[in-house]
Amino acid sequence: MNNRISIANAWSPLRHGMFRAMWIASVASNVGTWMQSVGAAWLMTTLSVTPLLVALVQTATTLPVFLLGLPAGAMADLVDRRRLLLFTQSWMLASAGVLGALTIAGVIGSWGLLGLTFALGLGSAMNGPAWAAAIPELVPREELPVAVALNSVGFNIARAVGPALGGIVMAASNAGVVFLLNAVSFLGVIIVLWRWREPPVPPSGRDLGVIDAMRAGLRYVRHAPAYHAVLTRTGIFAFAGSALWAMLPVVARHGLGSTSTGYGILLGCLGAGSVIGALVLAPLRAHYAPDDLVAVGVILFAAATAGLALLNQFAIVALAMLLGGAAWMTVMSSFNVCAQMAPPVWVRARALAVYLLVFQGSFAMGSASWGAIAGRMSARRSLLTATVVLVAGLAAGARLRLSHHTAETPPDVLAVD
Repeated sequence: MNNRISIANAWSPLRHGMFRAMWIASVASNVGTWMQSVGAAWLMTTLSVTPLLVALVQTATTLPVFLLGLPAGAMADLVDRRRLLLFTQSWMLASAGVLGALTIAGVIGSWGLLGLTFALGLGSAMNGPAWAAAIPELVPREELPVAVALNSVGFNIARAVGPALGGIVMAASNAGVVFLLNAVSFLGVIIVLWRWREPPVPPSGRDLGVIDAMRAGLRYVRHAPAYHAVLTRTGIFAFAGSALWAMLPVVARHGLGSTSTGYGILLGCLGAGSVIGALVLAPLRAHYAPDDLVAVGVILFAAATAGLALLNQFAIVALAMLLGGAAWMTVMSSFNVCAQMAPPVWVRARALAVYLLVFQGSFAMGSASWGAIAGRMSARRSLLTATVVLVAGLAAGARLRLSHHTAETPPDVLAVD
């Protein structure tokens, strides 16, 4: 009975109309994004046989957060978040549309694909902090941990559906159609944002410029020890964990001899595992500390990474990806809840920007690093090395305890020079 109540509570934020509308629209948009990811990664395997260029597709997606994360967080705390989100969604719609048109016309090359993928990443980088900071404005604070976890559930539902759907569409047509469908998927979010008439919480520090706001945000992060733990442990996990995502298309095509549909199915297994993990995580969260959940999740994800390196049968690899998806969800949901709950309202977007910067920057650098190692040695050795780093990183970060409590900062720390 208690487990049933916990699972029911996992969906309770959907009772709030605007959160429900934004959640549904974001799921649809994320389906398009995962279709795009499959299309871009698989298209690159046909344009280039170099593992580094294939891995750089992931880098081009995530590196913009490393470059624009802090300015994006400052802007999200200073300007109307609704208008900022409308701009970023429109930018991504245009970028995906251009990529789709060029691909259908047959004039896209390796560097053009990377360039337009990078443009999509720029929009995502500007969108992330504002979107994350808007969630607490849509639900009561007591439901915020559940809402954050539910956001991850929606993302992973899209991960379960999008890759397989992208592979099917590519098999029936080509990558250009996938890119155009992704462009269309942004329309739902734009419509919901356009109809969002409830005034958001007034941003604090409107008298500050972007640079001063960034400095104030960095001061907060520097003087919030509880936030250091989630940043450090997220960075280590993202760097090592990126190997599985970066090497999956290489292993699927050259190791398993699979098609784009098979690659989509493997990504779909990761997403399905994440949804299963979210449902299991709901009752476990009430009984176990975040550190315990993260430890188990990292060990299971390391096992899935090793499985991708060592297993040769598609069905068994798919089961390993199912396990990996559940493990990824367990770890990242725990980190996300800590990152959202810890900062006070006045600096939430900037603190979340730093969190996203650490995650995406580490993920981008990891993807490039594991791709370079695979190019010099092999994808198998790259994955096995990443497995060792995952386990070593867990041991190294064990003393950094995670916390859900808000980390307040004394007023004298917040003054701008």
